[in-house]
Amino acid sequence: MLTSLSIKNYALIEDINIDLKAGFTIITGETGAGKSIMLGALGLLLGDRADFSSIRDTNKKCVIEGSFSISNYKLEDFFKKQDLDYEQQSIIRREILPSGKSRAFINDTPVKITALQKLGTYLIDIHSQHETLSLGNADYQFNVIDTIAKNESVILQYRRELKEYKILQNRFEELKEEQSQAAKEYDYNIFLLNELEEANLKPGMLEELEERYEELNNVEELTENLSSAINLLQQEEVGSLESLKSVRSHLAKIAQFSASYESFHERVQSAIIELDDLEAEMTNALDRVEANPEELEMVNQKLQVIYNLQKKHNAENIEELLDIMSDLRQKVSVTENADAALEEIQKEIKLQKEKLSEIAGKLHENRQKIIPAFIEQTEKILKDLGMPNARLNIELERGTEFLANGQDKLEWYLAANKGGSFKEIKKAASGGELSRIMLAVKSILAAQSKLPTIIFDEIDTGVSGEIAKKMGEILQKMGNTMQVIAITHLPQIAGKGATHFKIFKEDNEIATQTKIIRLEEEQRIEELALMLGGNTKSDSARAHARALLN
Repeated sequence: MLTSLSIKNYALIEDINIDLKAGFTIITGETGAGKSIMLGALGLLLGDRADFSSIRDTNKKCVIEGSFSISNYKLEDFFKKQDLDYEQQSIIRREILPSGKSRAFINDTPVKITALQKLGTYLIDIHSQHETLSLGNADYQFNVIDTIAKNESVILQYRRELKEYKILQNRFEELKEEQSQAAKEYDYNIFLLNELEEANLKPGMLEELEERYEELNNVEELTENLSSAINLLQQEEVGSLESLKSVRSHLAKIAQFSASYESFHERVQSAIIELDDLEAEMTNALDRVEANPEELEMVNQKLQVIYNLQKKHNAENIEELLDIMSDLRQKVSVTENADAALEEIQKEIKLQKEKLSEIAGKLHENRQKIIPAFIEQTEKILKDLGMPNARLNIELERGTEFLANGQDKLEWYLAANKGGSFKEIKKAASGGELSRIMLAVKSILAAQSKLPTIIFDEIDTGVSGEIAKKMGEILQKMGNTMQVIAITHLPQIAGKGATHFKIFKEDNEIATQTKIIRLEEEQRIEELALMLGGNTKSDSARAHARALLN
């Protein structure tokens, strides 16, 4: 529960600190005194968006700090997941700096706003006047029913499976689109693929063909030059080999005189061996060189095919053409195996749909099970709140479409008066009736969810007299099991609080400030008398105030 609240430099508040207790706490004050400012500050603690314009003195930072006793609420896992120190008395702090930057802390550890928002859902429920209108909203109605039905874990499971179902559906549509596009291009892709496959391409093939083409296209020049080179090596008197052999003979005569001369001899011998090999290879090459117009034409045709393919596909080499051929095979395969791929994903969608339907059925069953008891409880509370003839009807119908929280359609209907017909609750109830229905719902939820703190901002809108007294009794009863804080204008409700704070404005020489004080018994009597009789604090108003307190 919230044990203390400190607000500094926020809107009309310069510096206030209040200590809060368990049970039912009342906050009163004239319209415009600053009650909404306190709620705004609490909202910042729970992760609301910070507004720089709410800083009172823009030269100083705004600080809102709340201390919460959380030992009974099993939040150790939450703190562990958020990598935070767990303290039984935990402190949340929010700062708005003069620069406009906002910072948040849990037990002095900086955190993101999302962490505050998550923690806030475990600590405080702030009921604003606007929320009363949400009674007619389907999401709110589902939330109430699911909270009572304890559907939270089932809904989380359903949403996980729904996400997977939508992924599969999207993939199915994408695959259909891909295959539709591939089908349009199929014939052309098959043509291109066949063209490439017929070329029988291999790595290094282009270089080999170009080399063979040059040989076949230059037979005469090759024959003439190879013959001349061989002749120069082989001539008996002046050929290179014969000259080297003469050199070798001379060096052999002096080789024994030193290692240097022996080396000369050996090197010449090596040169002769190398030239012998070279001459033999050149002779073999000359033997292979022959005019072959048919082969030349065939090689030329193969080269032209490759050059044309390179130009068509904008490829630099054979390797790039082979990659393009591989891509084309993949595209053709997608089209040829389209039916099988679609069938496979359809099977997955069917299985996922069955799984979703089963979970949605469980949600429907859980909701249906608790609705009669919820209606009975609500009508009983409404009877105590001056609506003895009110009848609530909740229609739950399971459809076929998978929605965000199942397959159900839900609508609350109200017949406010005896003999009246059922109408949608947002159309059938007046403002005062909506307030009473909301209080009935909140009191049931409070007992169900075990929330530490609930804050009501003028839940008494549109009621007065005996009905207000009954509302006060219900709030008081709720305060027996949780911390209830109510902002009210009605003395009948204010008199039921165990603790009473008053918010008021005070002017000094510089500015107007919002302040808050805790009222003792006599101060409470004076406050209640003011609420009962305006500014005239009559004896009868005081007597009535005492009666309300007692």
